[in-house]
Amino acid sequence: MSQEERFAFLAEWYDPNAALLRQYQFLFYPKDRSVEMFDMKNHRTFLRRTKYDDINLQDLFVGNRLNVFSRQLHLIEYGDQYTASKLGSRKEKTLAMIKPDATDKIGTIIQLIYDAGLTVTKAKMTALSRKEAMDFYAEHQSKSFFNNLVQFITSGPVVAMEILGDEAVTAWRRLLGPTDSSVARNEAPDSVRANFGTDGTKNAGHGSDSLASAARELEFFFPSTGRGPSNTAKYSDCTCCLIKPHAITEELTGKILNAISDAGFEISALQMFILDRANAEEFYEIYKGVVAEYTGMVAELCSGPCMALEIHGSEAPKTFREFCGPADPEIARHLRPHTLRAVFGKTKLQNAVHCTDLPDDGILEVQYFFKILDG
Repeated sequence: MSQEERFAFLAEWYDPNAALLRQYQFLFYPKDRSVEMFDMKNHRTFLRRTKYDDINLQDLFVGNRLNVFSRQLHLIEYGDQYTASKLGSRKEKTLAMIKPDATDKIGTIIQLIYDAGLTVTKAKMTALSRKEAMDFYAEHQSKSFFNNLVQFITSGPVVAMEILGDEAVTAWRRLLGPTDSSVARNEAPDSVRANFGTDGTKNAGHGSDSLASAARELEFFFPSTGRGPSNTAKYSDCTCCLIKPHAITEELTGKILNAISDAGFEISALQMFILDRANAEEFYEIYKGVVAEYTGMVAELCSGPCMALEIHGSEAPKTFREFCGPADPEIARHLRPHTLRAVFGKTKLQNAVHCTDLPDDGILEVQYFFKILDG
């Protein structure tokens, strides 16, 4: 009788009560989507095999964070050779950069990335200085188009993203299409450049051309130490929006960003964050003892990556809060059926987005993410 398929990982969980990083062997059985955990230090079962429908095979890769019964596990290594060969061999990370001519199409492009079976694991809107642009494109310094390229790439904000998936370098470049947008319109009419680019420089996006380039370019935007290029937050006439972890897991990010833009709101800053429990508690502190769902709100916010947005405009806290709708999606669907929570929310805790409730807190909440956490 053949052995049942299972995938094994080494996982870490930060125990806030003991202030310790605990290590577990994490097992996933795809046949019935059950999980099992063993405490590595104490050599004992931590979680007996239990059915858990919230994890999918595509969630299982080194570097990802999973929420298992309100514990945020960080998968740090493959637990055996079988898991590494089955799930890890074709997984790659690459840089996708959306250029200034296409940042207003960021929602559509993120949706295309998801539709291609890829995952956005990091994202940041930034405005490159001339020096940063010259450093990033240093390999093209001797080319005739170099000055035009630097001038264009510094003409407005760009969105840098880390994309993960099977053969991600090739997959993203295929999605981008040929470098020259006019060639793309003939040869790859459904590509990003065919739809959103103009020519060979103003061509909507950039993709690393090899794994070595991807590693170098990802380190440029998302350095392992230090900050990298600064974000684009304005800290004036603004409010904060968070796309919650469940919505990101459900691949709703692109659709939510499109809905926000289509409603006429300006997204002036954007960045993905992974919050630990202490950060989530600190951010939601004003709700502690005020709303019954506080503990659940904290658990959801630190259950995986979220995307923070600065929404810019006059009376932004008031108008954007109205656009988000009532906190309970069921109520929103009855009273305000076209609001974000009515369309994308599931429950009062998993209601797709957080928005600033009090007008005076708009700048403070934006600062929490883009000054304190990004700093």
